[in-house]
Amino acid sequence: MSKFYSRLALKAFPYTPGEQPSDKKYIKLNSNENPYPPSPSVGKAIQEEIHKLNLYSDPEATVLVKALAEYNNVNEENIFAGNGSDEVLAFAFAAFFAGKAILCPDITYNFYFTFAKYFESEFIEVPLQEDLSVNPNDYNWDNYKKFHPRSQFGGIVLPNPNAPSGIYMNLSEIEKIVRANPDGVVLIDEAYIDFGEETAASLIDKYDNLLIVQTFSKSRSLAGLRIGFAIGNAELIKGIKRMKDSYNSFTVDRLAMYGAVAAIKDDDYFVEMKNRIITTREMVTRKLQNLGFTLTNSKGSFIFMTHRDIPAIYLYEQLKQEGVLVRHYKQPRINNYLRVSIGSEEEMNIFCDIIEKLITEAKV
Repeated sequence: MSKFYSRLALKAFPYTPGEQPSDKKYIKLNSNENPYPPSPSVGKAIQEEIHKLNLYSDPEATVLVKALAEYNNVNEENIFAGNGSDEVLAFAFAAFFAGKAILCPDITYNFYFTFAKYFESEFIEVPLQEDLSVNPNDYNWDNYKKFHPRSQFGGIVLPNPNAPSGIYMNLSEIEKIVRANPDGVVLIDEAYIDFGEETAASLIDKYDNLLIVQTFSKSRSLAGLRIGFAIGNAELIKGIKRMKDSYNSFTVDRLAMYGAVAAIKDDDYFVEMKNRIITTREMVTRKLQNLGFTLTNSKGSFIFMTHRDIPAIYLYEQLKQEGVLVRHYKQPRINNYLRVSIGSEEEMNIFCDIIEKLITEAKV
């Protein structure tokens, strides 16, 4: 550690993304990127704004906020737009969870733990059930506060669908958690919600402690533009803006803003591409089940798989040698699983052919 590091730098716990090797060309199924390009209208919108890059973009991202509000059937005061959902999550942690206790699944998106360390949150892990699903009854602060008498409750962080399992909680389960914790913010990270299930946005008028975070990186094919947003009660949105204007004034850039608006407007393309991924996901699931794999009921743009006979680490290493990158986790309970992003139909057919070959060879 450098002697020049601040206290914040010394206690930071950096997030580790999926590997990005450059030694040869790979089929990348390890980062949950959309295999298809964005709507053609996105490129046109960006081209129209290029000559204005000498000007700062609108600090309120008004055109994007308006489009998001209309699309989600909420008021503009219920929307915050930022540079990717991770930035929005960071503002939310700073606004609502810094120095407080939060409940979070023990198997989930690792960046939550990174944020908790940075913002000095007390990170209380709640074990998933044996099938890796969330039990709503486990998320009630009243059941924990007697074991943490000095802790101030900040809230709950839950991705829905969860990652890396892809398992979805229905709205009645979400509502049960929100209703049981009126003194904390319940943050629902819906990064993968478009791949087959219903958003909880319909509940925000009913509960002032519900905050939803979504991204354009997955279903909208805009990972390279970094657009994320929050939907919630107006007071929660004000809290996020308060943090943004206090320590990070970076606005959504002009090209990303207008590109995102174009993506919202081309709903036909959006529906076609997400349905293509869903169809491919179900096709791959059936093929893998026939090869002896057990898979969670994923509703994300990925699958989570384990084989009854072949170790996951072996498959991970062999797939990499074959030019296919997937994600392997070393943590307990899921160290014999692989998370595989859904690529194009062609890429997934190649993946399945290689997997079948590896299974056959392992049995010889």
